[in-house]
Amino acid sequence: MKLTGRVLYLSDDAGELRAQLDGADLNYTGQPLHYGVNTDLMISGAACTLGYTGPVLGPWFLENFKDTVKKGDVQRGHFQVVVGGDAYGSGSSREVAVVAHQGAGVELVVARSFQRIFQENMVYGGMPFTTDLSVVDKLKAGADVDVRGFFDALPPFFAQVAKGGGLLAYGLKLLAGEISPCYDVNVASRPLNAVEKIIARKTWTGGGPEGIAAVGPGDQVLCRAGFRGVHEYTAGMVVALYKEAFGNAPMVDPELIAAFEDHFVLIDEATVPANVKKARLEPARQLTREMVEACGEFGIRLHGPGRAFKAGVCHRIVVEDYARPGTIVILTDSHTPTAGVLNCFSFGVGSTAMAFAFRTGLIPVTVPKVVRILVRGTPKGVLSPKDLILHLIGDPYFREEQWRTSPTDTCVMQFGGPALDNWSVDELSVLTNMTVEGGLMTGVVEPCQPLRDFLAARRGSDMESEMVYPDADAVYERVIDVDLDTVPLTVATPGDSRNRITLADVGDVAIHNVVIASCTGGSLADLRAAASVLRGRTIAAGVRVTVTPSSADVNADAEREGLLDLFRGLGAVVSPPGCGSCIGNGPGIPLPGEVTASTTNRNFDRRMGSAGPVYLVSPAVAAASAITGRLTDPRDL
Repeated sequence: MKLTGRVLYLSDDAGELRAQLDGADLNYTGQPLHYGVNTDLMISGAACTLGYTGPVLGPWFLENFKDTVKKGDVQRGHFQVVVGGDAYGSGSSREVAVVAHQGAGVELVVARSFQRIFQENMVYGGMPFTTDLSVVDKLKAGADVDVRGFFDALPPFFAQVAKGGGLLAYGLKLLAGEISPCYDVNVASRPLNAVEKIIARKTWTGGGPEGIAAVGPGDQVLCRAGFRGVHEYTAGMVVALYKEAFGNAPMVDPELIAAFEDHFVLIDEATVPANVKKARLEPARQLTREMVEACGEFGIRLHGPGRAFKAGVCHRIVVEDYARPGTIVILTDSHTPTAGVLNCFSFGVGSTAMAFAFRTGLIPVTVPKVVRILVRGTPKGVLSPKDLILHLIGDPYFREEQWRTSPTDTCVMQFGGPALDNWSVDELSVLTNMTVEGGLMTGVVEPCQPLRDFLAARRGSDMESEMVYPDADAVYERVIDVDLDTVPLTVATPGDSRNRITLADVGDVAIHNVVIASCTGGSLADLRAAASVLRGRTIAAGVRVTVTPSSADVNADAEREGLLDLFRGLGAVVSPPGCGSCIGNGPGIPLPGEVTASTTNRNFDRRMGSAGPVYLVSPAVAAASAITGRLTDPRDL
């Protein structure tokens, strides 16, 4: 590759960014590059409803980034290389973020570090990337750089896939019997943590029984996937890729596949702004139609309002009905780690990886480093798992990815310790769900009593024989002991979930919009926590409150307990189950000038559908803030 176009540095300075878009070439001398350029910034939730091809998405690449980039700016600027800072590709598993780069004319991505799903999507789609910023200087000096050669520096599996035409081409060779494992299947046993045990037991050996004696951090293996799922944003792209590679061949284990109509079901609710409906509703319906047609064609079970299977946020339903200890669970959504609460290895993947998994039943896994979090003490009533996970992912060790030694490293939190017994599976799932917000692959909960109780109630058995325990002398990247007595009520300030601050230190922040919803904040436990604070009180004048149960089961239970009537009686908007407000597709979208307190898991700029600061808080803090109109400690009431 020779530099025939331009280089776009994603500077932290909006003025420098605008100057480049207006034609100036930045002489980069170490200026701060934007931390955590996330997939919502690369391609917004609104643009994602329009389709999933380069020509459609290219003009929308980076639109509204730092409130500076306009539609088509990157294309018009003829930018051939994009340069970002640390944690490039944070957030969603949307593979369309890579497609948007390509559609905008970008041929090379350079960043200080990449987030796992985005990096995998680049590998599987053949997009060159590097963490070596000196490459940019070589290109600007006129060098002809072999960008495909960057794949040589990748681990063996990634390199084999990237140089062989991508993951689906690799899948065709595998199905034809032309592929054997590129890793050793005859390894010596050693003590394993819970994550390594699950991966090792599910590793493909090339024929015969699955499972090898051990895996270690950095190994790349193919694993047998259990449950697999898609939703409206991703199903059309997954099936299009599937048909292009495999035609109408049957999907493997269709009884372990489901599609979820959850991301768009709330766009048409009464309190959603008219401009949002106008921009998103019709294209969203088209994506939904594509998913429904694919479900009929391939015999995939379909969840959603009025469908054969119940409605709700996919992650909540997977926990309620599908995930099993010791299995591997994947969905085309970054918040798939929610199911890790059930002692399984659960993570988000892109559309290409899911098409591969639908046909082969296998999924590539880079074995992660594992940080064990041992939780002790008592929450004393008000401290929640939301506070704990915001406290953890905002720590410099995770925020700065101090665990990373290689560009392709991944990391997982394995949660254990006696304090887990203080919370229900509903509450504990917030810990695993939000690991991805800390740049991690997933979270896994070690066997504990709340897990056994949940499985006995939901599956008819405590599934003790399927539980995966870590070996006593297993090796970890780090063991972190957490005493809940030392964990404060914690808030994430606008822009990134890792922007932690204690509630006591956040200052006087006026709140106009409160959202109690999503796969992190709309469980029955979350609604109970909010109701316990709101009961007997009133919502402050000028504050809007939106409550969205996360599934049909949660909705029914909350209705039966009188929780939804309590919220309605206080003037809150109570919507049907769905995942809309978190991604700007439902009630709770901030109105101009509003500051939002939300129980959701992500507060990227404009993610909730419009400009306006969003603070992430626990359900109890959200409810207390609704009462006072300011970010408030519920104990102060």
